[in-house]
Amino acid sequence: MTFKELKQTRFWKILTNKYVLISIIFLVWILFLDASAWLTSHRELDQQIAEKEQNVEFYKRGIAHDQEKIRSLKDSAGIEKFARERYLMKRENEEVFIIQHADSLKKENDE
Repeated sequence: MTFKELKQTRFWKILTNKYVLISIIFLVWILFLDASAWLTSHRELDQQIAEKEQNVEFYKRGIAHDQEKIRSLKDSAGIEKFARERYLMKRENEEVFIIQHADSLKKENDE
């Protein structure tokens, strides 16, 4: 098929129509080249969705951990244990000794 014969085909006439050419250029621009192009924006949105789902799982684990702590503090034994460990509280006629190991102390050179 020669170029003259190709120019006479119906497909060539439709393809070289100025409105069709402008529409094709517009679609290529919107799908691939624009800053908010369809292909690139969907990839970024998928990454953001995956990140948000990871955040949801992280916070659900944190909530479950905090609810377990709250359940343990419901009774007086749990509150007493928490006060003794965290705030070094003691009962009457009781002495508390704090033992610190040498490797857990901060040295002046390490700061």
